[in-house]
Amino acid sequence: MHHLSHTWRHLRRSPFQSIIALLTMTVSFFILTSFVFFNSGLNSVLNHFNTKPEITIFLKDGLDKPTLEAAQNEIATIPDIREVRYVSKEKALELYKELNKNNPLLTEMVTASILPASFEVSAYNPKVLEAVAQKFTAKTTLVDEIVYQKDLIESLMGWTNMLKNFAIVTISFFGLVAFFVTSAVIGLKITNRKDEINTSRLLGASLFYVKKPFLMEGIIYGVFGSTVGYLATLSIIIYFKAKLNTFFSPAIFVSNDPVFFLTWFLVELSIGFVVGLGTSFVVSKRYIKW
Repeated sequence: MHHLSHTWRHLRRSPFQSIIALLTMTVSFFILTSFVFFNSGLNSVLNHFNTKPEITIFLKDGLDKPTLEAAQNEIATIPDIREVRYVSKEKALELYKELNKNNPLLTEMVTASILPASFEVSAYNPKVLEAVAQKFTAKTTLVDEIVYQKDLIESLMGWTNMLKNFAIVTISFFGLVAFFVTSAVIGLKITNRKDEINTSRLLGASLFYVKKPFLMEGIIYGVFGSTVGYLATLSIIIYFKAKLNTFFSPAIFVSNDPVFFLTWFLVELSIGFVVGLGTSFVVSKRYIKW
């Protein structure tokens, strides 16, 4: 308790310096949390499309059952294929009527005979779909047309990779800024209290004893910054949750799992603790050598 009150006096003696360090930490963790949530959302959208039929192979009319089974088995044996589902003409008609149930004019003249049978193919790895599309495009006696969501999948993968690369650069930059600003603030405070520290050492105080208030100050910066940065981002995400999930529907962009949010809060709290303690330790070791 004594060291906490001592640390609190350190913060109050230099309020503007303390505020600068706290704001820097908060902004850094705000950016980190934002990237975590948006990356999670994009991955959720990408995973949603990975589990849906991403290639629809429309088949020629008049194919016999052995030919269909052979084609289905050929697709299923390709590595990373998740599922190959055969949609008959009758099933295609059911899906068509369900899709256009609010517009009876579009369903009156449509029969199963004019709709093609198809294979709906989904994969664990979206990159394998390109190979499937190329392979079956050449089978002109079997395949009538292939519908491939290539542009959408590639766009999502591109956005996810770009976000990750941008996040690494941005978080690294602001992490360094937070480190140097916090180091400067704590180093300046140590310098201003050099006489007080020397007097304490002459009176028998241990090296750890005189460093401890500055170590605790660094921890306060890290824990406060990570908590406020996380809660600020979470508030914004929750506020726009309905709009984001509607925009990316049927995929869920913002998770409904409270464990996900709690886990990341604890992770960022730990990061804040380690960053604050590590920064103050390095600075105090540099400035307090006796």
